[in-house]
Amino acid sequence: MQPVVAITMGDPCGIGPEVIVKAFDSPGFANGSLPLVIGDRLPIERAIKLLGSPAKVMVICEPAKTLRSSLEEVASAGKGAIPLWSGPPARGGSPPAPLTPADIEFANPSPAACEAVVAWIKEAASLACGGFIDAVCTCPINKERLHGQGFAFPGHTEFFQELTGSKSVVMMLAGPVLRVALATIHVALAEVPGLITKELLREVIGVTAESMRRDFAVKSPRVAVCGLNPHCGEAGKFGKEEIETIRPVIGEFEADRLLSADFRISGPWPADTVFNRAMSGEFDAVVALYHDQGLIPVKLAHFNEAVNVSLGLQIVRTSVDHGTAYDIAGKGLADPGSLIAAVKLAASIAVNRS
Repeated sequence: MQPVVAITMGDPCGIGPEVIVKAFDSPGFANGSLPLVIGDRLPIERAIKLLGSPAKVMVICEPAKTLRSSLEEVASAGKGAIPLWSGPPARGGSPPAPLTPADIEFANPSPAACEAVVAWIKEAASLACGGFIDAVCTCPINKERLHGQGFAFPGHTEFFQELTGSKSVVMMLAGPVLRVALATIHVALAEVPGLITKELLREVIGVTAESMRRDFAVKSPRVAVCGLNPHCGEAGKFGKEEIETIRPVIGEFEADRLLSADFRISGPWPADTVFNRAMSGEFDAVVALYHDQGLIPVKLAHFNEAVNVSLGLQIVRTSVDHGTAYDIAGKGLADPGSLIAAVKLAASIAVNRS
């Protein structure tokens, strides 16, 4: 049975609608899954017109319990249909009001558009938690605009953690070869050393290893942990985090391996060499300690193919690895590669979990 993957439109004033249409137009996009868009009809139809796409929006209004059968009917009807969810909200209440042309001016979302973006994310989480869909794939949001409208979360990941009641969530960027989990994400570089605690590392390493087994079907995950300082501190000359914090935690995992060979945790490894080793197949995943340490190699190796994966969530959630790209919104230039990869990975994880 093919998994149902809901695609939240994200900011309708960015490139989300465009990459959705381009993805559906791509040969083989829906192979292995039943994709469904959660969003508003108007931005999708604008993107169809902009691109000269032959696609047509097919609105699905049936109750959530019949969602799978409705999507199977759409799939059997052949090419050209973009299914758009417009059924009764799974959480109850009323759906957001349809957007107007004034709401979706490129690079300028209205308050109504911002409210709709949040409602679409909530609906996707509700459908997933209710078992009506198998995975969620998110298009980009403009966090600054949402924060200005009272959105209280740093981003998608923390919002999904709250909506699903998940205990520990780790952000991973996954490409065809390189997979990198982040111990810290959107914080100032000066704050990173103080945030790298033994408790944090235990959590991030454990979630990453377990997710490699559960979500990526790696029987005995090999997880490499980066050092924080150049040359891993060179015996304390450039910093002692490796000696005092990182190596002792890895030692705890190594001791546990005497009882179970499921996880192979190693490090700390110098960040200037570990990613090359991972690309060569020596490791299944790398734990990076801060944002740019991990994302620079991923985006260098897999710029249009990388996928943001929320490890540890109670539901399957992937995302594109790019922003709203206001500078090119409405120009037909957006690359759908990350969305295509994100939907395929979401479907794969859903199958592995089942």
